[in-house]
Amino acid sequence: MNTKLNKSDFILLSIYFIVSFIMQARDYYLREALLREYLIDFPIEIFMISSIVFLYIFWLIPKLMINKQYFLFTLFGVFILVFFSGIDYIIGYWSGNNDWSKFPKPVDFFFKMIDRATYSTAFPFALLLTKKFYEGQSQILKIEKQQKENELKLLRSQIDPHFLFNNLNTLDSLIDSDSEKAKEYINRLSLIYRYLIQTKDAEVMELRSEIQFAENYIFLIETRFGNDYKFTIEKEGDITDKFIPTGALQALLENVVKHNKASNKVIKTQIKVTNDWLTVNNTKSNTLNKESLGTGLQNLQTRYELLSDKKVDIKNANSRFVISIPIIKLSEEN
Repeated sequence: MNTKLNKSDFILLSIYFIVSFIMQARDYYLREALLREYLIDFPIEIFMISSIVFLYIFWLIPKLMINKQYFLFTLFGVFILVFFSGIDYIIGYWSGNNDWSKFPKPVDFFFKMIDRATYSTAFPFALLLTKKFYEGQSQILKIEKQQKENELKLLRSQIDPHFLFNNLNTLDSLIDSDSEKAKEYINRLSLIYRYLIQTKDAEVMELRSEIQFAENYIFLIETRFGNDYKFTIEKEGDITDKFIPTGALQALLENVVKHNKASNKVIKTQIKVTNDWLTVNNTKSNTLNKESLGTGLQNLQTRYELLSDKKVDIKNANSRFVISIPIIKLSEEN
């Protein structure tokens, strides 16, 4: 619970006191109360209610109740009720010119003050406590959202550290053997890094943009490994207003290369986009690439847990590996 007072707390209580005193003023008028009752009783009641409510919400509950000190909570709680309500009652008794011979006896006074205090403070107490509760819930949600954003950024930052190194080696060999293809390679590599920079803080990206990025990424893979890997992309229907986690397709393509080291056969990969799913279906080699630590798919699964209630579907058969990721529609993004 937020134990700090803010402007809206005072506004809320001010509205309550204004409405309450308008109603009380009518009762005072009907019973022809003395002028000093108007001038004294209202300020004292504000003092009494405010003192009890604030002490309970900002001291008793956070200091004693939350720490499970129930005996002290009860002891101090009753004392606060009787003390402040007693002050209000005694001053009100005096301002109304009441007969002091009829003033309640100590035991009667004690129980009367508890009853009077709980009756007077119940509604403003509930108002302020409810307000603070929902402010606390809102703060928790804000913190959780910020934590989720930080986790997503951390996961997005975990790009293969060998990516640049491997591409520079490939580029170095192309410069000597095929200068035209080297130029195309540099162009594609620059488009990839431009995309990575532009989308570094984005949680999701349009599917169309991710596929364009994948086409450039596939060019790098096929150029680097020659005929070892073959990729095809199939799109069914319109891909407008559809999203996937930023860099998800890159992670899936990396997974194909990192887990399958081509030997005597080509690793064939089909990327298929349907209405609700993007599926990467690849053949498997008998030789696994030892570079892989399996972090790419784990990160992707974690990101989906943070972004959506839909899960990544993985089917690992003897000869094929199939992974499907849910496509996020525009209406589901928020």
